[in-house]
Amino acid sequence: MAEAIIGGLFRRELVTSAQIIGSHPRPARREELQTKYGITVVESNAQAANYGPMTEDDRPARKSSIVILAVKPQRVSTVLNELRGQLQEEQLVLSIVAGAKIETLASELGHPSIVRAMPNTPAQIGQGMTAWTATSEVGDAQLAQVRALLGALGKEMYVETERMIDMATALSATGPTYIFLVMEALVDAGVHMGFSRHVAQELVLQTMLGSVLFAKESHKHPAELRNMVTSPGGTSAEAIYQMEKGGLRTVLSKAVWAAFQRAVALGRTEKVG
Repeated sequence: MAEAIIGGLFRRELVTSAQIIGSHPRPARREELQTKYGITVVESNAQAANYGPMTEDDRPARKSSIVILAVKPQRVSTVLNELRGQLQEEQLVLSIVAGAKIETLASELGHPSIVRAMPNTPAQIGQGMTAWTATSEVGDAQLAQVRALLGALGKEMYVETERMIDMATALSATGPTYIFLVMEALVDAGVHMGFSRHVAQELVLQTMLGSVLFAKESHKHPAELRNMVTSPGGTSAEAIYQMEKGGLRTVLSKAVWAAFQRAVALGRTEKVG
């Protein structure tokens, strides 16, 4: 996801390569990122947050204005320990770490200006959906920066509470999983009927893409769109009967609810300190 952010910023021409500083513990990965994006990648997280030319008293002359935490949950404790006491008041911390609560981040960092965001994988091609929220210490100018940064990944939506971040985790961040599973099932059904997998996949992908774009442009309720293609005694009616009989709605609802409960539990059990 960190690479998706870099790519999005470059696509929108919001920053230059000189303005991005990354960190990674492995030399090979640092070299790969530097070669691919032309950015500076250092070993230490604290060095990345404080990167800049040194003054005579060995302090950096400038610091990163936005410090992005884009690590696995099991790594966040180490990163927070490295950054504690290293941030200046004017710096903003943007976290996309699953399960890491704002209160925990602020406490472990000793820093109040925190944004928590939850993007999804389509952000990698600039078609993502990101829900985010911020502490009251985040100023208007910083909020504008966050909107621009997350907007480079696709759509962004500010939400009022962290509970809504957990809700978005279940619905939009986990959402591609549901879509890909349905996609896979439809392709398999096509193969079962006799299509080659390549042909079945092409039919399914374009059908799903076209349906989404049609729904977005029509501004109609999904039920109304479904009724438009459902004739009495027709193929759609028979297909819907079987899906309802199999409890498709209930299964999807239970899946989203289970993902939401898991997201809430992660926030309770992840001890980032």
